Order: sequence, then structure tokens, then C-alpha cells
Amino acid sequence: MLAVIGGSGLTRLANLEVDRREVVRTPYGDPSGALIFGRIGTQGVVFIARHGYGHTIPPHRVNYRANIWALVQAARATRIVSVASVGGIRHDLAPGTVAIPHQIIDYTWGREATFFEGGEGQVVHVDFTHPYSEALRAELLRAAEAAGEPVSEGGVYAATQGPRLETAAEIDRMERDGADMVGMTGMPEAVLAREMEVPYAALCVVANWAAGRADSSDGIRFDDLESILHESIGRVRNIIAGLCSEDFCPT
Repeated sequence: MLAVIGGSGLTRLANLEVDRREVVRTPYGDPSGALIFGRIGTQGVVFIARHGYGHTIPPHRVNYRANIWALVQAARATRIVSVASVGGIRHDLAPGTVAIPHQIIDYTWGREATFFEGGEGQVVHVDFTHPYSEALRAELLRAAEAAGEPVSEGGVYAATQGPRLETAAEIDRMERDGADMVGMTGMPEAVLAREMEVPYAALCVVANWAAGRADSSDGIRFDDLESILHESIGRVRNIIAGLCSEDFCPT
């Protein structure tokens, strides 16, 4: 079962033939919304909107543990694709680009970031050298190529706290740290999937230049975001549909 976590611009999968909705209760509280089960082609898919189906949950308030637990333990997902909007830091990550990052720098704080809280259970230190599944990333790249959708391969995702956007100085610092794009939801989602031992990868839509970059040098231009996201999310849907073809998605 493929799980898709939708971010800003993707509160539903238009190409998902819905079978049912299921409200799941977890040991970590309520997920962002009901799980939506269906099919893309002949393959089973479960979908959840990270920010809620009305986009009402800010990034620092998302119950990442409940979302991942529900997808893995209740829906029995065997791989997870995250869809998220980001700001482009690197010069070639212009608005409208779809990127498949390979690394993360975590600048978030105060989020519930592990299933292993100690107490009666043992402390577990998961290896996080490569935060995204290389096998799933490779499948996404092949699915994008098969669908004729250009993507940017690789990149370092900077996860910030939100919900405010970053200052130009903060983006300068992130660039010095090695970041190529900036978003607010990549962590702790990725590490929680790793703790659950489920392959996880991300499709990141560049919605705007990061603060201080190109036409965001004097501020983020919000007027263009909706049209950029609308066009780019259509490409993301095509890639996910390709991932669900018989060549990529096991039954």
C-alpha cells in the first residue's frame, strides 16, 4: 500500500478513485484527518492531508506521530511519499520546479519527534545518515521520467518551524549550512517514518524563491503562489500515477 501525505496545494488526490474514508484513533492523538483509501489505476493508495482537509493545521501543530502511526499501523502502508511546497534557495530551484531531495537539515524545535520516549521502553537510536529512502527516491525519479515530467534530482531540505516565513538573513545562514530549499514539514515526519522502518521520500514543489532570493529580494510575492502550485501539483499527480503503474507499485 502506497501512502501519500499531501501538503499545501494538495489537500486531495484528483486521480484517486476513492473507496472509503476511515477515521483512525492512535496512541498519539488524532491524525490531521480521516484516511482516504482508494486506487490509482489498479494499485491501492491511502491519502492524508497533512494540514487537514480545510488546510487549518499550521506546520508546528501537525500531529506528525499520529499521521505516521495511522498510515503504517492502521493502513498498513509499505512506503510513504510526502508532497510539500518549499522555497527555492539554490539558483536553479526556481518556482515551478519539482525536486526530490536527498538530505535534511532540521531547524525545528519543540515538536514531538520520536516514538521512543523512554519510560518503560528502551531508548532506540535510529540511523538517519540518509534520511530518505534511496530506493523510493530512485523509483520516483524513474516514474517522473516515464511520465515525461522533469524533476530536480537531489538537494538539501531545510526544515524550519513556521508558520512564519524566514528572514533573508536566516536564508543566508541556511545556504551557508548547505541547504538548497526550505520548508516547514519535512521534520519530524521523515525520522518518524524511519523509526517505523517504512521507506519515505519527498516530492517538493518550489512555490517561490526563498526570502532575499531573486524576485523575493524585497519580500515573498504571494499573488503568484496559487497558480504556480496549481500547475506544479498537476505534475506531481502525474508522477504519483506513474509510481502506481505496474512497473513501480507492487500489489
